[in-house]
Amino acid sequence: MSSIPANLRYAESHEWVLDNGDGTVTIGITDHAQEALGDVVFVELPEVGRSLDTKEEFGVIESVKAASDLYAPVAGEVIAVNEALEDAPETVNEAPYEGGWIMKVRLADAAQLDDLLDADGYQAVAQSDD
Repeated sequence: MSSIPANLRYAESHEWVLDNGDGTVTIGITDHAQEALGDVVFVELPEVGRSLDTKEEFGVIESVKAASDLYAPVAGEVIAVNEALEDAPETVNEAPYEGGWIMKVRLADAAQLDDLLDADGYQAVAQSDD
């Protein structure tokens, strides 16, 4: 079974969200998602400064098996992207919750975090995919 850290929030579209405690969040894809994709070979990162709406497509992640769209789990402004993924996209496979993060966003509304799934809720979603 995939790792599902309890300190994160999750979207049904398999993105995780870490509340940085300062009005910003860090976002990536879950361990379950990277396992399903297989070896990641490319990550399309959003532009810094871009405003995102909840559930808006912000990029693409490509693996040897498939390409999948990435969706914003929360609304806000992209304040940083993980440029290391341009040269080492496999980091998403190796450390999806640490070095494999995709972007940081300044939240438009912190209350949106309450709309996301907790670890137990996401586990149910991930198991229904299997």
